[in-house]
Amino acid sequence: MSLTRRGLLLGMSGLLAGCAASGPNHAANYAARPAEQFPLPAMPLERIKPELRRREVAYETRYEAGTIVIDTPARRLYYVLGGGRAMRYGIGVGREGYALAGSAYIGRKAEWPSWTPTANMIRRDPERNLRYAGGVPGGLHNPLGARAVYLYRNGHDTMFRIHGTNQPQTIGHAVSSGCIRMLNHDVIDLYERAEVGGRVIVLQA
Repeated sequence: MSLTRRGLLLGMSGLLAGCAASGPNHAANYAARPAEQFPLPAMPLERIKPELRRREVAYETRYEAGTIVIDTPARRLYYVLGGGRAMRYGIGVGREGYALAGSAYIGRKAEWPSWTPTANMIRRDPERNLRYAGGVPGGLHNPLGARAVYLYRNGHDTMFRIHGTNQPQTIGHAVSSGCIRMLNHDVIDLYERAEVGGRVIVLQA
């Protein structure tokens, strides 16, 4: 083999290796998190469709870095990184997920939040939700999951949340109740990036 051809092959091998190394490490993204207040087991990758797994993607937008863009019909959430890039997450939506459109901001965040069904949820499905009217403490079985991001407008809580879920099978789907739900591993990642006061854009059909 000539030195020129060998050099080309080595160069191509290096390029391919670089491409592989730059891809998302899904196993690490969804590994067990034993240091959590309520330790999270690893999320089996076969339970997450590849297109719904967290990854950095090209994303041209007029919104500044730090903005969260929720594409409700597409079941995707983007955290704008800037420079034409964003972190993309798969999400699930519910009836409350269609109740807000346009601009809001992060009023507060909570780790392992408690959950109380809204008056609308109790009225709509009392058999299911009335028993929880007193609230449910944070934990692995709480409907809000590992983290919650509370969206506000003009100093008032919109009652619209981005939160984790104990029902990972609902990601990518529209379900009967709830706001914007994410895999617990993903909402932890978003929580660490997003800041109180950060802008949130909610896109509807």
